[in-house]
Amino acid sequence: MTSALATEAALPRARLDADYSARATVTPEVFEAIMAEYRRGTEAARALPGTRLDLPYDVEGDRTLDLYGAVPGELRPVFLFIHGGYWRALSKAESGFMAPMLAAQGIACAVPDYRLAPTVGITEIVREMRAALAWLWHNAAAQGIDRDRIFVGGSSAGGHLAGTLLAPGWQAHHGLPEDVVCGALPVSGLYDLAPIAASHVQDWMGFTAEEVAEYSPIRHLPRAGRVTVALAAGEAAGFTRQSRAYAGALTAAGIPTRWLEVPARNHFDVILDLADAETALSRALLEMIAAE
Repeated sequence: MTSALATEAALPRARLDADYSARATVTPEVFEAIMAEYRRGTEAARALPGTRLDLPYDVEGDRTLDLYGAVPGELRPVFLFIHGGYWRALSKAESGFMAPMLAAQGIACAVPDYRLAPTVGITEIVREMRAALAWLWHNAAAQGIDRDRIFVGGSSAGGHLAGTLLAPGWQAHHGLPEDVVCGALPVSGLYDLAPIAASHVQDWMGFTAEEVAEYSPIRHLPRAGRVTVALAAGEAAGFTRQSRAYAGALTAAGIPTRWLEVPARNHFDVILDLADAETALSRALLEMIAAE
């Protein structure tokens, strides 16, 4: 199944480059300040009692995740957060800043690393994220996690990867139930790769036609769970179209879907709202978890 977004691939390359240039929405100074805040917040989170760093989740890819706020012997819901960076930047070292807020609410937070492009392509990155989710589910009790209350989320490219965890059809290969994900919070994500493959992003991703078809979440909608599709108000045009289209497709498919546009936030600082329990983004996540 294709989506209306796929027709964007016929737009001029210059138009697509502009529409999918998140960096162009902020100054270099603002960008660097936000990245520094990511790192400071994550470093502070690592001081949480019981933090476990570099837990191996995938032998094949030699990948690890950090786990915050989980208490062995007490089964807590967990939020699996996937970082963005257009699949080629950032890491878990900048991505655990929401863990203290979640821990204060009795919720664990898992933050995985994945290998970055162009060293690997999207097929491997998706495989690793699915392996991370499978590791959490299969090892839940030992890690202090309730495997029936796993939630996923991510920002930008991480929002795309969260969408690939919602997609049906891959779970059985990992010994998982199809409804392994109870709910998702993709933020300013990418849901059809066709226009991305026609933009500057293709220079480092090298998407194949088969990968565009297989790993576009809007073409593989979930059959269960609930989703809050969030978007920063100060987004580039392409990210805005992608989020609106995904929310509309989910709703049309009968998936309980909430739309949340976050005012006065840009592509990069919107996810920092998860460090504060009183923001609209945090309340949406906490309400989703409380509902299960």
